[in-house]
This record gives sequence, C-alpha cells and structure tokens, in this order.
Amino acid sequence: MKIAITGATGFVGQRLVEQASAAGHDLIVLTRNRERGQQVFPPATYPQVTVVTYTPLALGDWQQTLSGCDAVVNLAGAAIADERWTPQRRQVILDSRQLTTRTLVAAIAQADPKPSVLVSTSAIGYYGTSETARFEETSPAASDFLAQVCQAWEAEAQAVQASGVRLVILRSGIVLGMGGAIAKMLPPFKLFAGGPIGSGRQWFSWIHRDDLVSLILRAIADPTMAGVYNATAPNPVRMVELCQVLGEILHRPSWLPVPDFVLHTILGDAAQVVLEGQQVMPDRTIASGFSYQYPQVREALASFLP
Repeated sequence: MKIAITGATGFVGQRLVEQASAAGHDLIVLTRNRERGQQVFPPATYPQVTVVTYTPLALGDWQQTLSGCDAVVNLAGAAIADERWTPQRRQVILDSRQLTTRTLVAAIAQADPKPSVLVSTSAIGYYGTSETARFEETSPAASDFLAQVCQAWEAEAQAVQASGVRLVILRSGIVLGMGGAIAKMLPPFKLFAGGPIGSGRQWFSWIHRDDLVSLILRAIADPTMAGVYNATAPNPVRMVELCQVLGEILHRPSWLPVPDFVLHTILGDAAQVVLEGQQVMPDRTIASGFSYQYPQVREALASFLP
C-alpha cells in the first residue's frame, strides 16, 4: 500500500513508519521540516519513505502527493502537557488539530484518485474526567477544554466522508513506550523519589505504542472498520497501581507522592492531564476482533524498561 502520514516524526509516528516500512508499504511523510524528516528517516535506512514538505494550514503543491495513495494517517497535533495552558498555548493546541485536519481533508477531497481511508487520531480527553464513570465509544462528550478540542478535531475529520472516503477515528489513551509520558516519570523513580501523582486514585487509561501502531495498520487494511474506536488497552489502572508496578520493574520505591500543587505550579491548567483521569474501555475495538499484544500494564512497561 501507499500511505501518507502527518505527524510521522513524533513518538507514535516514528514507530508507525518503522512498522509500515518493514511490512513493505510505500510511505509519504508529510512534514513542515524536510531536513528534520530526512534526519529521522534517512533514505539509506528507509528507501520506501518519501519526505515531503507541507504546510499544515494551507493547501499547496504537497497535496498532489495524496493522489494515488491508498490511505492517509493523521497524527498531527501539538503536545498537550509540555507547557502551561496560556491563552496562546490553548490556541496552538486547538489549531494544530482542528485547522491541520481541515486542510488535510480539503487536500483529500481534491486528490485524484482519492485515498480509500483516512485514519485520524483523537484522544480520550473527549469524555472528560471521572473517578467513578466508565466510558466507551458511545459515551457523550464532556465540555472542558480538552473535550472541546477533541470534538472540533473529530468534526473536521468527519467531513472527509462527503468525499466517499472511509473514516476511522482512534481516541487514544496515554501511549506507553520508551519516551512520551513515561519518560517524564522515570527520573524521580531513578532518584528513589518516585510515587503516585496527585491522589493516586485517578484512572490511567493507556495503550502500548506497538498496539496503537498495530491498530492503525488494522484500521487501514480492514474495510469493515469505520467510525470511532477507543485506542486504549482493555485494562486501565489507577495511578497508584501504575506507579507501584513502575517501581517494582525499576527496583525502586514508589511511596513518595507528587502533590497536586507542585504540578499546578509547573503546568497550571495543563496539570489536568495527569491529575485527573478516566476509565475508558475499548468496547468497539475489542468487538472488531483486534488482538492486543500488551493487554496488561505490567507486561507493557516491562517490554521497554530496563
């Protein structure tokens, strides 16, 4: 297959390119920085990858590369919890999802021939947070900032269906792998100062990076998949359990909690991402027949931690 990917140089995108290349697919990496793209995917190592400079907020010559593609995967989006949510940062978070998806859908509409499927990521922030509720794909959206971002993001992706293109939206949980959220949690543990963040009671709905990549590839290949799927493992855990397992694998204590006010001081409203959580179940994903390589958090963490 010929697959175009936005966000390919990110944490999930790099693994997707590795796996898809190994499977023999031809890939078009759409990136704002061609030099960066070629550094991440050097031609000698990735002969099946073509790096194309694109403008996420405007159509241009780059859109011609979508003609003849079998699939498009949209992974673009600014990091959620790396900075305080100033008004300017909130706008960046929204625009990097809503407007880039709008531009991509417009480019797909003009492609000839058109891709048969768009796989577009979203996030479980769609559901809001709760210590008691159970959320599945049919659960309603919340009204907080992240939920509003997810709704706007998904609405732009849904417009692709007017072009006759199949759409799969994957609402991703926190992705586990060597990098991402876990990379930020490791330093305190290695200094014997690790422990639960906040109350420890908040739910942590997660997915191993390899399972997310497998689900993306499955969504591309399986014509029966359409609509929304929760990209989470079938066994969410409480934060205190995650930290306990993390400590056991690293042979470090996990008793020293990180107080709420510390994260609020550092991240402001963005602390919501780790201080609040939700129990999200992948009901439609399981019903589709998808098989998880890492359904339990212990084996997921052990797969990449030393």
